[in-house]
Amino acid sequence: MRDFHLPGRSPVLATNAMAATSHPLATLVAVETLKAGGNAMDAAIAAALLQGIAEPQMTGIGGDCFVLFTPPGEERVLAMNGSGRAPAALNAEAIRAAGHSRMPEGGAVPVTIPGAIDAFCRLLDDWGRLGRDRVFAPVIRYAEDGIPIAPRVAFDLAEDSEVLVGRARDLFLNAGRPFAVGEVFRAPGQAEVLRRVAAHGAPAFYEGEVADDMVASLRAHGGVHTAEDFAATACDYTEPVSGDYRGVDLVEHPPNGQGATAILMAKILSHFDLAAMDPFGPARAHLEAEAAKLAYDARNRFIADPDHTTRLAHMLAPETAARLAGLISPTRVIADPRAVTETVHKDTIYLTVVDADGMKVSLIYSIYSGFGSGVASKKFGILFQNRGAGFTLEPGHPNEAGGGKRPMHTIIPAMLREGGRVTLPFGVMGGGYQPNGHARVLTNLVDYGLDLQTAIDAPRSFWSDGQLALERGYRPEVRQALSDLGHKVVTPETPIGGAQAIRIDHDRGVLEGASDPRKDGLALGY
Repeated sequence: MRDFHLPGRSPVLATNAMAATSHPLATLVAVETLKAGGNAMDAAIAAALLQGIAEPQMTGIGGDCFVLFTPPGEERVLAMNGSGRAPAALNAEAIRAAGHSRMPEGGAVPVTIPGAIDAFCRLLDDWGRLGRDRVFAPVIRYAEDGIPIAPRVAFDLAEDSEVLVGRARDLFLNAGRPFAVGEVFRAPGQAEVLRRVAAHGAPAFYEGEVADDMVASLRAHGGVHTAEDFAATACDYTEPVSGDYRGVDLVEHPPNGQGATAILMAKILSHFDLAAMDPFGPARAHLEAEAAKLAYDARNRFIADPDHTTRLAHMLAPETAARLAGLISPTRVIADPRAVTETVHKDTIYLTVVDADGMKVSLIYSIYSGFGSGVASKKFGILFQNRGAGFTLEPGHPNEAGGGKRPMHTIIPAMLREGGRVTLPFGVMGGGYQPNGHARVLTNLVDYGLDLQTAIDAPRSFWSDGQLALERGYRPEVRQALSDLGHKVVTPETPIGGAQAIRIDHDRGVLEGASDPRKDGLALGY
């Protein structure tokens, strides 16, 4: 139990249904959808689409999604891959010939075909209860009437708006500057797109006037996208991947998502006695950083388009984790993970909804970097993701950029399963941090017994690009001890990630919701 003398928030408890998102209005829309007779899938998709208006720098209909869910009354977990493919004409050699050693992050080159709308329509058709028109209705209203900019959203807008170009600057800036707290953002063009999709389904997005607008806008920015690329978009049901951590099953979305990275990292950590360490001391932060280096190195080697990922079994094998764990020293920093493992082998919204029938949805939806590619369609104002930046230009690599391929994605929804029953749909936003974030929340719960809200609130660390970022919640002596070990310790400009989760107490029939204070959102149940 938290110290009530100190700032914080309690977990939200309910017995019927629960939603947790990173924006209050999205949570409200989810709960209102449930109370109107919708199920968890209806509510999750309504909330996700709303967040494209509430947090336009984070997500939108020009992006992708991954979803894990359980059917009503069941505990089997299904996965939906709502990620789009590169245009057929994308060519890595041409990009290298243009002088690039890595994929560009802005402009039309890294824009893959948006997959989320196709996935949302398919999921509503297959699993929803209300129908597209009723699910989309509150989102269309908010897109037309507008949403006041929340504090964390305003912070991100100021950080990210420089990437916007052309028409996107007119649509996503307020008279040439980022929207400030309390100013109202509207997206009438997107409202019209959603109205058409509500009436006619995914073809209203991927064919006809809306698709023509997207293709023309991308080609005006140097893209190689065609109407055929958009018309060919099709999402896929897939099988989740999972791995045991001290008797708890961590369930993740398979490639091209990086969920296997979280499983591998957890398996590496399972070889150490975390419970004997101070949860916010130097030993745990060091161990987690070293495990992240090794797990992310495996990700960078192996994870790609599902048709090109060939060593997933090796990555998830217990012996792989054991060998990697043996490379970690409590007193030494691994300087170059790729060298020592040679023989062993960005911005997002996450939300979760659980309904009265036991359907559980874990959904993540993103345009990748802040404001994605920075490019928007001219007529309807659809902001495009830059997911193609997740490709590599290394010749022969399974994740090498190529026409029709899906890039490696950072976004990953997750669930925990205990005794064959799902007990926690959860996710941690934050680009590359997400596998580390999943491992951090998992170990906070399992090894340290933190309540759900505290497990999310607790300070975070993350090793990336040679630096160990520590949030300001860490004590000065911890920073010094990690520096003495050889880590290059830095304080990140922005908090590390954000999270939502709902714990299901099957025995008592109680739902416990939590939402990260690093964002503007909340959990709400009834």
